[in-house]
Amino acid sequence: MTTILVIVLTVAVLAAIAVSITRYRRSRDGVDSFRRQIDALSPEARRPVVDQVQSAAEANDASSADDEEDDDDDGT
Repeated sequence: MTTILVIVLTVAVLAAIAVSITRYRRSRDGVDSFRRQIDALSPEARRPVVDQVQSAAEANDASSADDEEDDDDDGT
């Protein structure tokens, strides 16, 4: 009876470890999968996505610069 209990517990622990490892890999695989899909596209097909990312980065940089200017103007 004790042997069966030890085997069942061992299998349960190994299953829990396997599930946690696969969940961790899946969270990273989303970004990797996106990068592989973008890399697989031809340059012409990739251009709209690259342009969208660049315009979003420029907008983010512009809003960051505006925030820094507002911080410098404290009125004193």
